[in-house]
Parts: sequence; C-alpha cells; structure tokens
Amino acid sequence: MINIRKVAIIGCGFVGSSIAFSLMQRGLFSEMVLIDSNQEKAEGEAMDLGDGLPYTASMDIYAGRYDDIADCALVIITAGANQKPGETRLDLIDKNVAILKTIIPEIKKRNFEGILMIVSNPVDVLTYAAYKISGFPAHRVIGSGTVLDTARLKQLLGEYLRVDARSVHAFIVGEHGDSELAVWSSANVSGIDLDHFCEIRGESNHENSMENLYEIVRDSAYEIIKRKGATYYGIAMAVARISESIVKDEHSVLPISVVLEGEYGLKGLSLSIPSIVGKNGLETILEIPLSKKENDALAASAKQLEQVIQKIHF
Repeated sequence: MINIRKVAIIGCGFVGSSIAFSLMQRGLFSEMVLIDSNQEKAEGEAMDLGDGLPYTASMDIYAGRYDDIADCALVIITAGANQKPGETRLDLIDKNVAILKTIIPEIKKRNFEGILMIVSNPVDVLTYAAYKISGFPAHRVIGSGTVLDTARLKQLLGEYLRVDARSVHAFIVGEHGDSELAVWSSANVSGIDLDHFCEIRGESNHENSMENLYEIVRDSAYEIIKRKGATYYGIAMAVARISESIVKDEHSVLPISVVLEGEYGLKGLSLSIPSIVGKNGLETILEIPLSKKENDALAASAKQLEQVIQKIHF
C-alpha cells in the first residue's frame, strides 16, 4: 500500500541532498529515505539533515536501501554524472542512461506503485528512457522538466518589469537545454498581455529585451557551473514544488517532462510541456496555443531529441 507521505531520493550528491533539504523544510513528507551507491554518504546526509529536525516538521529521515522504497508515493532519481564546464546536458546521455539501467530494475523488483520523478540530466531524454526501461504507465514517469527554467524566466521578467515574479505567467517549454523556447505569445502579468504590460511600464523596445532575457535563462546553468561548479539550489526548489503538487493533489500546471503520445503532433519522446500534476503524477498534458514561430521551434527541439533517442538501446 502506498504511503502518500513517504519519499525516496536516489543519489545523494549536491542535487539529491539539496532536494532532501528543501523537502524537509517544506514538511511535505513524514518519512524520507536516502539511497546512494556510497552508503556512508547517504548515512552522513541523513545524520546532517536529522540534526535540524527539532526546527522543522516531524519526519523520519534515514539512509536506506531499495527494499525501503516499496511503499513510497514518490521516488526521485538524481543519480548520474554531473554537467562539467563546457559540457551540454546532452553530453551526459550514455553515462546516465547506463546508470538508469542499474537503478530502475531494482525499483521494479520492489513492486513500486508510486510516481517516478527523474531529475538527472538530460532530463527529457532520461525521462523517456525511464519510461521505456520501467514499463510503467506514462502518467507515473515524469521529469523535473523546465520548471526551473520557467522560474528563472518569471524572476527575470519580474525584475525587468518591476513587478512581483509571482504575478508573471510565462513558460519555457521543449528541451530542458539549449533548444528550449520561451512561449511569449501567451505570456502575461496577472492576465494583462505581456506586450501591453511592457508598454504600461514604459518599455518600448521590449522585443530585444525579451530575447536577451530568454538567452540568459537558456544559458543560466552554464554561467552558474562556470562560477561554482554545479547547480543545485534552484532545481531543489523546483523539485519540491512538483512534489508539493503531488502530495497535496493540487492539480497545478507545471512544465514537467512528460512522454508525448501525439500531443503537438509528437510521439516517441519526452519533452517539457505545461501539464496538470496531482497525486497520480501526470493528469493532463496541455496543448497550449503557440505562434507559428514557437511551434516551429518546438518541432526543432523535438527533432533534436528524437535523433538522440534513436541511438539509445533500451
């Protein structure tokens, strides 16, 4: 039987441990299992996190093994090689697909019936790989997608327009990577069309500014990695947001990585697309209106990933 308030994190590197910290602070779960190929690392992270429990919600945090995940509502996979300076996310494919092939069969052996969330990069390709390797229904295999990229876009737009980023509604879709695109055609600030809001704020040359903002979002990970070697806080908060929608059955719209089965005329791959997320994982993939330019960019992003997926042996 699934325990809706139990989560497992597989991979206790910077990303996995940051996710554990973010989830602990939100108090979403009553039980958290940390799993890593280095058992002592998982134990150390659990001990460190546990020291702060008197200042958060009550929770049982421990280093476990695959047998501990059978009743989890959510298993989050962050295990994999990290993106190094000069590398793209797609450069990590072979290494991280091989790691998935060792992890997912172990999950299947435990008759796991919860939601599988992939965070390791390249997240769209690995989400599809996890779907194929696991044989789980598509609604139970999701990726963190462009939830982080979308947050970056909203924050930058908020700063540019001098308005609370939480009032900005815009999406980054497609690949969580170099071919991602911003959906400007439906972007708005609390229902006010983005172009009109720019005019209200006296920003007349906003088309060039929007392109610059998009490029900053697209290249953000490279800039962070160049300066500190890795990114982990932002993705941790993005994963916590997705987890919250699952645990609380919020039916939130989030641009997670999902298996496409004909939406946007695409199938045989995963892309980051605005979707309704609830207790059963993916509820509905939303086919949001796109301009012709945006539709062409999404098709180009999909084609790039399709070419990569065709070379993978599942």
